[in-house]
Parts: sequence; structure tokens; C-alpha cells
Amino acid sequence: MHLVIDGYGGDIDKMWDEDLVRNFLYDYPESLDMTRITEPNVLRYEAPKSEDSGVSGFVIIAESHISIHTFPRKDYINIDIFSCQPFNHELALEDVKELFGLTEVKTWLLDRGLEWLDERQGFAESQQQRAVLEAGGPGQYFD
Repeated sequence: MHLVIDGYGGDIDKMWDEDLVRNFLYDYPESLDMTRITEPNVLRYEAPKSEDSGVSGFVIIAESHISIHTFPRKDYINIDIFSCQPFNHELALEDVKELFGLTEVKTWLLDRGLEWLDERQGFAESQQQRAVLEAGGPGQYFD
């Protein structure tokens, strides 16, 4: 499951706050029953074009990763929460909106890789795909 959040109209000071981003990345995975396996990496970036400056942070979790990129001068933030396990995406969205004071969000929820959570099903599907390819089916033409 991959929750993609584009947020607007938030608290500009919070978007500049490296400690806030770091603490969120450090603490938040546990609230979604995820396992943080690295320390968060958070950087402030002063871009050549001032409006592209902001704070970026990333943490690796056993289930995948969480990343945040803020663009305070554009009044914009993007956040990805990516996990190979299902999680409460509605709670995550509400928590992010509250943390950064977002007044508008656009979100996408993607199911990614879930077919491989069951090893037997994944093996059966790969065998079926191989049979189609060997029979000259879709994907056979590589030049």
C-alpha cells in the first residue's frame, strides 16, 4: 500500500521545522504498526531558486519507507507512506493534515506488490506469466 499526499495551505513554520519532520519520521511508524529500522535522515535545502527550498526527510522501515518533502515558499508539501503491509491510511492522512495544519490535500492510494504477500499465489502467477511468454503471448517481442 502506498499513500501519496500532496498538501497545501499548511503552517509554513512547521514546514521549515527540521526537528518536527525528524520527530515525525522517528515516532510515527510505530503508530501504524510499522518497524523503523534506520534513524531518519532530514536535510534543509537552500535551492538556487528560493521557492524550491525546503526540508526533506526519509526513514526506512522494515515494510518500506516514509518520505517528506516540504516547499514552504510554495505552500506545498508531499509525503509518501509506502508499506508492503496494509495500514490505516485514513488515520495517516488525518495525522499529517493535523501535524502540518494542511487545509487542502490531494491523495492517491496505490496497491503495490500485494499479490506477492502470499508466496504460493506469487509463484503460481509467475508460472502462468512464464507459460504465456513461452507460448509467444504478450511481451514476446523484444528488439
